[in-house]
Amino acid sequence: MIKIGIYGGAGYTAGELIRLLVNHPYAQIEWVVSNSQAGRHISEIHSGLVGETDLKFIGELPCLTNIDLLFLCQGHGQSTQFWSEHERPASLRVIDLAQDFRDESEGYVYGLPEWQRSRIQEAQLVANPGCFATAIQLALLPAAQMGLLTSDIPVNAITGSTGAGVKPSATTHFSWRTDNMSIYKPFQHQHLTEIRRTLTALQPNLPSIDFIPYRGNFARGIFCTAVIKNPALDSTIIDAYKQFYAASPFTHVCDQPIDLKQVTGTNKCLLHIDVFEGKILVTSVIDNLLKGAVGQAVENMNLMFQLPEDTGLRLKATAF
Repeated sequence: MIKIGIYGGAGYTAGELIRLLVNHPYAQIEWVVSNSQAGRHISEIHSGLVGETDLKFIGELPCLTNIDLLFLCQGHGQSTQFWSEHERPASLRVIDLAQDFRDESEGYVYGLPEWQRSRIQEAQLVANPGCFATAIQLALLPAAQMGLLTSDIPVNAITGSTGAGVKPSATTHFSWRTDNMSIYKPFQHQHLTEIRRTLTALQPNLPSIDFIPYRGNFARGIFCTAVIKNPALDSTIIDAYKQFYAASPFTHVCDQPIDLKQVTGTNKCLLHIDVFEGKILVTSVIDNLLKGAVGQAVENMNLMFQLPEDTGLRLKATAF
């Protein structure tokens, strides 16, 4: 069994992580730290876990030598602070869900399995990708590998309210979010840095990615579209995309148009490609909490511990 500690356990992503791990055949959660909820049963905060676990949150970090893997589920910038205050045992593996080490500093490997599966298998430290970054990179990776990204790339993506975290704000309250949409951080979203880093490794002369993020009036999921313009594009690119993801258990290129409900509650990324004269429209959909966060983190855990990549992750989307 993989002995696991979770630091920062009260948020949406941590709740989903615990849900996955209590049902994972090779995972054993030793402790979950939450300073704000110490002493309370986990199922009091993550009510979907009623009947799944009797664990309580603890407030102090236990000895790190007694676990095999640490999940860091804190806010961005807090992982750097965490390691300035604690020493990592040489044998401890770490999966960090914040953006602190997505540049692969401090020995971390960027944890996008479709791109770096073999490196993740050998890694001690993994920086889990961002949710928008996952959806957008999976939409564009095959085209970048073929050097087809020759013109500026318009990208639009809409995310559910859980992407903003558990703490309420002016733009996450139900009364504001329902029947409403808005954009935020146009052309300057923080995930652009990791997106460009990955794609530039495959195609050094990368053009501008004109990314417009939207807040949606739903709870979970990301619906993304990207337009690729290149005179050489034709219908063979669909086969190239399918070949690129042939060994990926969770990323699928679909012949029929796709929608968000096909992936919510799952670790899948579904892609659909519409081919026009000299351009294609790539649609990409994921669950922001799963393939965009902790589902992918467990996928990385499986790779790090030499388990089948899909262990404990064959989750089913709701039928309607």
